[in-house]
Amino acid sequence: MLYKIAQDFPNDMILEEGGPLVSLFQPTHRHFPENKQDKIVFKNLLRKIENSLKRAYKKDIIQSIIKPFYQIEEDMHKPFWNNTLDGIAVFASQNKCIVYNLPSPVKEFALVADSFHIKPLIQAFQSLERYQLLGLSRNRFTIFQGNRHGFSEIVIGSDIPRTLEEVLGKQITEPYLTQGSYGGVGGPAIYHGHGDVKEEIDKDTEKYYRYVDRFILENYSEKSKLPLILVSLIENHSIFKRISHNPYLLEEGIDISYESLEPEQLEKKALKIIEPIIWEKTRKLMESYKNATEKSLGSSELSQVVKAAFESRVETVMFEEDRIIPGKIDENTGEINLGDINDPDCDDILDDLAELVLKNRGDIVVLPKDKMPSLTGVAAIYRYS
Repeated sequence: MLYKIAQDFPNDMILEEGGPLVSLFQPTHRHFPENKQDKIVFKNLLRKIENSLKRAYKKDIIQSIIKPFYQIEEDMHKPFWNNTLDGIAVFASQNKCIVYNLPSPVKEFALVADSFHIKPLIQAFQSLERYQLLGLSRNRFTIFQGNRHGFSEIVIGSDIPRTLEEVLGKQITEPYLTQGSYGGVGGPAIYHGHGDVKEEIDKDTEKYYRYVDRFILENYSEKSKLPLILVSLIENHSIFKRISHNPYLLEEGIDISYESLEPEQLEKKALKIIEPIIWEKTRKLMESYKNATEKSLGSSELSQVVKAAFESRVETVMFEEDRIIPGKIDENTGEINLGDINDPDCDDILDDLAELVLKNRGDIVVLPKDKMPSLTGVAAIYRYS
């Protein structure tokens, strides 16, 4: 296969590959017949990329970059395209091509430049808006990840034990397994064996929940550091919260079986919990920015922020959602050069800035226009010198 599906951001390719580099973003649809139009949109964006490449590059270079896009186009009827979420991002160089399957919508966008256009991905993967959902029953669990635009199930490998029976195996207590039916066909099941049945079942449930808690903490929460919302029947909440050691598990949960909710219902209930947390994080960020500017440790002046990023002094930078400033940052001097976004040698200055900050281990936040603390499209908090 000429392209690979990427799971983590930033992928090494994004920070290491040399130009020319192609970035493609496209909204997609989860269901038929809406997803039939995705192929048309992709073809139009691919044509735009080819025309842009022809303005500056030779045929052999163009072919090496475009070839994976042709395979993606041919794969329109294969499982990947039939199971897309709300958007895709495709990044290609002469050597590699990766695809992100996105759980939130993106605008149509195609660009050829010396660096990848990564701002929409930053927004999709930023921790400010993301959260995780743990759907839990007495004998099964599922984990989801989302943001204010929606959520999707995280695929867990088929080799990972997920049900109570798979996890406990022979450790399941005998009364849990031993039951008979008396009083005729269809009569109530009567447990027999040693010990109190309910007590033994509760013990098995607690063992299982301890496994789930440890698995989620080690494989997801510790890595993502995202808020975790428990979705389960109310009687399961008290047991799980009592045994949980997950510091990211929120006190407030959703007291209903996750299997009984439609995705839209679950999303609405999750947002009711998570939105106040998002806005409180935003408020604290704005307060930090205000305090920083008062101490000359913050700025919304683009040239100043670029200079600070070039000198590895940016701790946090905020970008306005969907804002583009055509041009590029000279990687040798840090100087800003304005330009035309349709020129293959041109990029988005804000995107170049984001890449600089990422390379120097700074934090990046993408905010709606009405939440930005400036009108310039950028605002930065500097590191203490």
